[in-house]
Amino acid sequence: MYTQFDSVVRGVRRFLPFIRKSNSLIMKRKSNSQSAFSYLAASIGLVLLLAGLGAAQGQSPGSPTVQGIYRGLAPVVKFDVSPPLRDMQVIAPSGGQLRENEDRDLLPYKVRFAPEWDPVVQSTVGGRGNGNETEIPGPIVSFNGQTNTSGVAPPDPNGAVGPNHIVTMCNLSFEIFDKQGTVLFGPAANNTLWAGFGGACQTENAGDPVVLYDQLADRWFLMQFTSAGPTFFNCVAVSQTNDPTGAYFRYAISTGINFPDYPKAAVWPDAFYISTREFAGGSTFVGAGAYALNRAQAEAGNPSAQVISFLAPPNPLYVVGDGLLPSNLDGFTLPPAGAPNYFLGSQDNNGPYGAPSDALNLYKFHADFAIPANSTFTLTNTIPVAPFNSILGLCGGATGRACIPQPNTTVKIDHLGYRQRPLFRLAYRNFGDHEALVTNQSVSAGNGPNGEVSGIRWWEIRNPSGPPVIFQEGTYAPGLTDGIHRWMGSIAMDGQGNFALGYSASNGSNPAVFPSVFYTGRLAGDPPGVMTLGEGSIVNGTGSQTTSLNRWGDYTSLWVDPTDDQTFWHVNEWVPTTGPVGWVLRVGSFKLATVADTVTITKAQYSISGSKLTVAATDSNPAAVLTAKVTSTGEVLGTMQTRGDGNYQLKKSGIANPVNITVTSNLGGSASKDVRAR
Repeated sequence: MYTQFDSVVRGVRRFLPFIRKSNSLIMKRKSNSQSAFSYLAASIGLVLLLAGLGAAQGQSPGSPTVQGIYRGLAPVVKFDVSPPLRDMQVIAPSGGQLRENEDRDLLPYKVRFAPEWDPVVQSTVGGRGNGNETEIPGPIVSFNGQTNTSGVAPPDPNGAVGPNHIVTMCNLSFEIFDKQGTVLFGPAANNTLWAGFGGACQTENAGDPVVLYDQLADRWFLMQFTSAGPTFFNCVAVSQTNDPTGAYFRYAISTGINFPDYPKAAVWPDAFYISTREFAGGSTFVGAGAYALNRAQAEAGNPSAQVISFLAPPNPLYVVGDGLLPSNLDGFTLPPAGAPNYFLGSQDNNGPYGAPSDALNLYKFHADFAIPANSTFTLTNTIPVAPFNSILGLCGGATGRACIPQPNTTVKIDHLGYRQRPLFRLAYRNFGDHEALVTNQSVSAGNGPNGEVSGIRWWEIRNPSGPPVIFQEGTYAPGLTDGIHRWMGSIAMDGQGNFALGYSASNGSNPAVFPSVFYTGRLAGDPPGVMTLGEGSIVNGTGSQTTSLNRWGDYTSLWVDPTDDQTFWHVNEWVPTTGPVGWVLRVGSFKLATVADTVTITKAQYSISGSKLTVAATDSNPAAVLTAKVTSTGEVLGTMQTRGDGNYQLKKSGIANPVNITVTSNLGGSASKDVRAR
C-alpha cells in the first residue's frame, strides 16, 4: 500500500536535483522576492520534512477539538411547486453588481514569512514514456455556455451532467443543454427558477449558484443565496423528474440574520449537504455553516422538509478557514450504512489565520432525521500533508487579487490560493475495497523560467470513516518548465479510479497564453502523485480580461457522466475577446478509461400479474457495477446485484412494463434488450 512516507521519499527524490538550483526552491514570501535559501537550509528542511511526515497520520499534535453548535432545524419559510420550467417565461439576465457581493475577506490580507518547499511538485506535463509526449485523449465535445450579459465578475462557473442533459449555472444565469450543446432552455436569470414564488428568492438574483445531479433519484438540485437581508435565504429548487425543463419543488431555507456566503452543496444518500461562510448581519464572520436537507423529503415535495443546521465557530479561525466543502457521492456504490457526510477544509501555516501546520481538516456530519437533536458536526481529524504554499507572491498588494498575467495587458487576474479552503468539489467514491475523497487547491509552485508560477495541489484521502490517510498527493505545476500558470481546478475520479483535473491556464508572455481551459489526468495504476497523461485543451483563449477588479473563478466544476461513469464534464470560463469582463462559460467532455467492457443481457422478463421485472446480465469485468434503466426515458430502475462472479440480477416489483431496458456498466459497456412479458 502506498503511504505518506512513500510520497515524501518520492517527492524528495524528484526534488533533490533541483535543490542545487536556487530558482527551483519553492518559497513562501511576503512579496515578489525571488530569493532562495542555501543548499544547507534546504537540507535542514528535508530532514524536518521526513521527521514530520513520517509520523502517523490522522490528528496533528495539539490539534483543536471543534464541536459544531447545533442550531435545530433551519426553517423552510416558503414552499411551492413551480409550473414546468419549459412553460415559464424566461427572465433575461440583467445587469448586476460588477463585483459580486460574496467571498468576503475575513481579515486584511497578510502572510507570515515561513519558507518551505514543495516535495511533491510535478514540474512537467505528464507523458507516460521517457519524454513529455501527450497521451491524453482530446475533447469529445466542447461548446460555449452563458455569456456575461449581466456584466459581473466573477462568474462562479459550474454545471452538472445527467443522462440526457447538461445544466450550467453562473452569476447571474443558468442554461440547459443536450449533450451535443443544443440549447433547450435559457440563458435565463437564475431567479427565473423562483418566478411567482414570492419573497427574496423571487425578487433577488444574488448569485453564488450551485447545480447538482442526483444519480440515485435521477433528479436535479439548483441553488443560490439571497444577499439583501435582514433575513437571508438559500433558495433551493429540486426537480420533480429527471427532466430539468420540467416542474420543481421550491424551497426558501432561512439562515436567519447570517448571510450564507460561498454556499456549496453535495448529494449524499440521506441528504443534500450544504456548507456556507456565515456573516451575522451580513458583516461579522461567525463561522462555517453546515446544513443537511432531508433528501427523500425534498424530492417528495414535502413542504416541511427537515433541514438540520450547525455552526462551526472560528475558534481558532484556521479550523474553518475560508469555507468547508461537503462530500458528494460519485457513482452508484453507496457509502457504508450509517456513514456520515464528510466536510473538508485546508490550512496553511503561512496563511493569514495562524495555522500551526499545513493540513486538511476533516469534519463528520451525522444527521439524525428521526431525532435531529442527536445529530453531530465534529472536526474529527487534522490530517498532515506535504508542505504547500497557498500564498502566491505575485498577488501582492492590499487585496491580493492581481496575480496571474495575461497577454497584451498589464492587468492580472485572481488566483484565490490565499483563500484557506479546497476548491469545489470534494468527490467521494466507494470502490468496495476502499473509500476515497479527492479535492484540490491553487498554490504557489515555485520559480519557473519567468519567475514564480501557480500550480494545483491535489489530494486523495482514503479511509475517511476511520483513521484517514493521505494515500497520494501532488502539485501539478508544469509551469516550472514551460512558464504557464495553472490554477482554479476541479478534480474527480471515474468508476475505474482514473483521475481527471480541469483548470484555468494563462501566461503573459514566453509563452503568451490567453486565459484558457485545460485538463490533465492519470490512470488508476500509474505512479502515485503524478498526472501522467499529458494535457488537453477544451478551449484555447483568444482574449484577456481587463477589469481592475481582477476577479476570476471563484470556482469551477468537474463531474462524471452517470450513464457510463467514465466521461468527465468540465465547466469553466474563458475569454474570447479582450475587454473588461467578457468571460464566457465553456463546457467540455473527455474520457480517460481504457478497459474494454462487454455487457450481455441474458434475461429481461416482465410478469404482468405481479407487475414484476426480472433482469439478468453478465459483464466481462466481474468488478463492474451494472445499472438497469428504461431505454426510452433513462429512468434508473436500480443497481444490479452481484456475487462478484460476473453475473448480475435485478428484481423490481410494482412498476409498469418498461418494454425495453438498457444495462450500463461503470466501465463503459452497455446493452439493450426488449422485455418479454408473460
